[in-house]
Amino acid sequence: MGELLDASAPGLVGREAELEALGELLAAARNSRSGVLVVRGEAGIGKSVLLDSVADNAEGFYVARVAGVESEMELPYAGLQQLWRPFVDCEPFLPEPQHTALTTAFGLSAGPPPDRFLVGLAVLQLLAKLADQQPVLWLVDDAQWLDRVSVQTIECVARRLLADPIVFLIAARDAPEFGDFAGLPELRLLPLGDGDAAALLGSVVAGPTDPRVVERILAESHGNPLALLELPRAWTTAELAEGLADPGQLSSFGPLEDGFARRLRSLPRDARLLLTLAAAEPLGDPTLLWHAAERLGLGWDAATSGLVEFGVKVRFRHPLVRAAAHREASTRERLDVHRALAEVTDPIVDPDRRVWHLANATVTQDDEIAVELERAADRAKSRGGLLAASALFERAALLTTDAARRADRTLSAAAAKRDVGALDAALGLLPAVEANDASDQGFAEYARQTAGVRTIPVLELTRA
Repeated sequence: MGELLDASAPGLVGREAELEALGELLAAARNSRSGVLVVRGEAGIGKSVLLDSVADNAEGFYVARVAGVESEMELPYAGLQQLWRPFVDCEPFLPEPQHTALTTAFGLSAGPPPDRFLVGLAVLQLLAKLADQQPVLWLVDDAQWLDRVSVQTIECVARRLLADPIVFLIAARDAPEFGDFAGLPELRLLPLGDGDAAALLGSVVAGPTDPRVVERILAESHGNPLALLELPRAWTTAELAEGLADPGQLSSFGPLEDGFARRLRSLPRDARLLLTLAAAEPLGDPTLLWHAAERLGLGWDAATSGLVEFGVKVRFRHPLVRAAAHREASTRERLDVHRALAEVTDPIVDPDRRVWHLANATVTQDDEIAVELERAADRAKSRGGLLAASALFERAALLTTDAARRADRTLSAAAAKRDVGALDAALGLLPAVEANDASDQGFAEYARQTAGVRTIPVLELTRA
């Protein structure tokens, strides 16, 4: 029976079986039995979180940890050097050939290129020496980005562990091009099931949420814990509650998103535009999307990228495809897709989303759209969606030509933020109020609402 590892971290939802297996490794090491496990899975699947959990529960172990870094992949022994630090005091016990090989590998002495096998034997002996004093836990994260000789040395040592209290836990991407550590025991992390994915999403989304937005996030995350944790953080509370999402605000996953962006740039113009359209439609409604596509002159022949699935729901291959599709689009293309979506969105059934698309389809002030946005904000307030109301009031203010009216709408946005405790955000809107000179009625109403809140010194504003 293994140790019970703490499963309270958000990213560990649905990982009970994996935690049990890792707990067994620690328990075996406490009984002088070594263990090796290679944890494989896609980016964001939870490998690092599992390593964190093991480290947090390894009481009495000497823990050494390294994470591969792409920029150091060409530096020989860069990864192993980080794991070697605790063994400095043990070096004098090494036979001379092994000591020389190790110090030469780490650049501490001059000499011919070290024999990799001797380096591996040196590390193995140092590990055994340290394990005589206390159990040892080696954690290797992002092994696919370690330098080649470090990978080979770690693999060599892992295959020769015997009856010592030593645990090797290695996390690596599940990629065909990374075939190292073959033959070692593996734990493959699979996407979360629907129930666990919904539970994890619920742990980071508080307050009212548009069920269609939840469905979209669950569909596009494909059970990937990192996507489930990060996507809601990239959406404002208003967007979650009302589905008024700006896909350009999604967090970047660095190289992964860059790869998607490069692929997008290689696509034909119509295929890119269709992806931009799908990215701008937050609910994944295929009927709505294809009606808008027709207005843009796009047909089924544009759906050839392989980056999005057009079925019962429109689902991107990965959430970052959606973000990249939006960011790679030109301003003209974004305006066009929002205009097309506004034209095909039912003004009776979904007036708020229609006017949101209209607002995103204009770059000039437009009082008619501003009035519709204000009405949508009032409807959002009536549903308790104060942050959604604030977002709508802010956009209405930007499109308003009259200065006093613009200031009043900005005050309404600030008041909504204030009422949900977003005081800093409310305070940030006050300069616009001063610049545009709110009406007496609007200013008095906001001053009444914010009276007594020291962090929003509305009462100190002077009127011309």
